Amino acid sequence: MKISARILIIPILFSLAFTSAHAQELSVSDSIDVFLKTKMRERNIPALQIAVVKNDKMVKDTTFGIANLEYNIKANNETVFSINSITKAFVGIAIMQLSEAGKLKISDPISLHLDGLPEAWKKITIKQAMSHISGLPDMMDADEQVLGHNDEREAMEKVKALPMAFNPGEKFSYNQTGYVLLGQLITKLSGMHFTQFIQERQFDVAGMPLTRFGDSYDVIPNYAGAYTMTRQMGDNFVRNKVPGHAYMQFPVFFRTAAGIQSTATDLARWIMAINGGKLLKRQSSIDSLWKPAVLNNGKIGGFNRLTNGYALGWPTVTREEHPAVGPVGGGRSALFVYLKDNLSIVVLTNLMQGNPDQFIDEIAGYYIPEMHQVNGFGLPPNLKKLRAELLKKGFEKGVEVISELKKKDRSFHVSENELNGWGYQLLSQKNFKAALSVFKLNVSMYPQSANAYDSLAETFEMLDNKAEAMANYKKSLALDQKNKHAAERIDALTKN
Repeated sequence: MKISARILIIPILFSLAFTSAHAQELSVSDSIDVFLKTKMRERNIPALQIAVVKNDKMVKDTTFGIANLEYNIKANNETVFSINSITKAFVGIAIMQLSEAGKLKISDPISLHLDGLPEAWKKITIKQAMSHISGLPDMMDADEQVLGHNDEREAMEKVKALPMAFNPGEKFSYNQTGYVLLGQLITKLSGMHFTQFIQERQFDVAGMPLTRFGDSYDVIPNYAGAYTMTRQMGDNFVRNKVPGHAYMQFPVFFRTAAGIQSTATDLARWIMAINGGKLLKRQSSIDSLWKPAVLNNGKIGGFNRLTNGYALGWPTVTREEHPAVGPVGGGRSALFVYLKDNLSIVVLTNLMQGNPDQFIDEIAGYYIPEMHQVNGFGLPPNLKKLRAELLKKGFEKGVEVISELKKKDRSFHVSENELNGWGYQLLSQKNFKAALSVFKLNVSMYPQSANAYDSLAETFEMLDNKAEAMANYKKSLALDQKNKHAAERIDALTKN
């Protein structure tokens, strides 16, 4: 039988299109693998796990490295990591589930549902406790240990005796007491312990078989452990050359603040369950969950320039381009849900200084190229304008370009710190010529800044221009005689 060429061409074209798309997907995945392995080497991360959800599908699920350094046990996709304060995001879901069931309103004072609270606490709302703007005294002591010798009654007695830190809504201040109260509230209103409620209403519904509550003192199958690059010597902390053990204890009553162990795969399924309406029925509930709390002065507060707001258990990355919600945990785990991009990324590590939140945006750049730092993503608006003009006219034209921009807009301004930070970002990208130009521009704009000269000198030294390095270190030291770095480098360069 003769087969029509037209009949053949359709499946062939489909096959070619599928092969091309699959190859592109593999290329992105392979590039991310190279990037992550580099980050692991740079940061001494023993093990790292990543899962990516794009267009409501898991498109990447990979694990690298060593889960247990003593016995050289490799990590795999079933290796379990502590997610620390990402636990609070689960508490946010639990509270909104109770809200949907009519058990509470997030605007309710906590005292409406819990008895025996101090008078000063009685007007604090559930929302304020969830978003760390309550002013409650913290249940953690100066050594970051839970008060009360791990006994809930003793811990509550001690924290209730402490004064309020500030008036509710006055500022953002990360606080664990509110989450202990939220655990008590969930237990009371749900009729079961909060750990069971979260297990049944989230872990089980989302399909998270490896996720559980626990800490370093529990026996957890396939546990990645916890490592740190610092250790305490007397009253000081020093940096290890290799990772050392980090042990964390989360009493059961404290496990709303930090206590969940999970995998990147399970957390990706959890994100898909949230977005798919399996955990919360109403879009308005998710909107409330992810809306940053507003302070009394009308502003929002958060941890830093990146995670700059805090909603209901979820830190927020509030910005015009590619906004996100980004729970982080213990300096070693993070997940970002990009609200306008149908993209979510989970990165778990077993190093407390791994800080994957610092490079998740760069991972997102492999799916959304404009988000790569090398393309200017993350720069303040005025720096972006400056960068665009320098790309057209040349980085060595910085002074001229700044003058032109100021003529067009009298309010145009870039700060010394912004230029300095951008210069170091360019250095990290190995764009040495552009970095040198930016540091020179900073010196010309801020000639009285010892730090600007110090950064310029450091760049010259990196480029093996010892004469210019020495000259600029001396200028820095002349402006600030307490600049130890400049003095040390002058001494080193003199000896060499």
